[in-house]
Amino acid sequence: MRSSVIVFPGSNCDRDAFSVLRAAGCNPVRVWHAETSLPACDLVVLPGGFSYGDYLRSGAMAAHSPIMREVVSHAGRGGLVLGICNGFQILTESGLLPGTLMRNAKLTFLCREVRLRVEDNRSSFTSAYRKGQVLTIPIAHHDGNYFADEATHRALEDNGQVAFRYCDADGNLSEEANPNGSLSHIAGVYNKTKNVLGMMPHPERHAEILTGGTDGLGMFKSLLAAA
Repeated sequence: MRSSVIVFPGSNCDRDAFSVLRAAGCNPVRVWHAETSLPACDLVVLPGGFSYGDYLRSGAMAAHSPIMREVVSHAGRGGLVLGICNGFQILTESGLLPGTLMRNAKLTFLCREVRLRVEDNRSSFTSAYRKGQVLTIPIAHHDGNYFADEATHRALEDNGQVAFRYCDADGNLSEEANPNGSLSHIAGVYNKTKNVLGMMPHPERHAEILTGGTDGLGMFKSLLAAA
């Protein structure tokens, strides 16, 4: 597998993503946001951080970076795209994913581990997991409150586009287990063809035991298997 990690002004998780992709055998390269072409690759990763300082709206300015035209084209050809945290925000702002990410319900920055329930494992991103499996993955965001209008939300549920939901240790959904107030506890969504995934939690931060856990590693094993 060949992968590209897009670096925006304000990205701060690009090195984490690059290191995990390299360790997993996904042969990553870094691509600066001002480039107008992508190297040949199977996977594009939009990493976490604070692109353009989160001015205007989180991800709104980065969505208009020159490289995003190529990312949109890559996705349109069926190429894999993974957006993590700020990358998820950029994917919604660019129209590659439905919905939007708003300010956390309690208006505070959140940085801690949460639990996720795997809602759909029929994708190149999640095949190494079991449906219903509970994962422990870190979050670090101020604007992670996922929202979509009623029609969009209904379509997401009907099409199986919800990838992950926030849950408790037993996989139950509750207000206490939803850290940011996201609609229907949504932590990650696919596009209709499931070649694009956006998620607020950081799987790359729990991909080796030295960083506190390995529950995120299954995502990178899934991607490698898909190649």
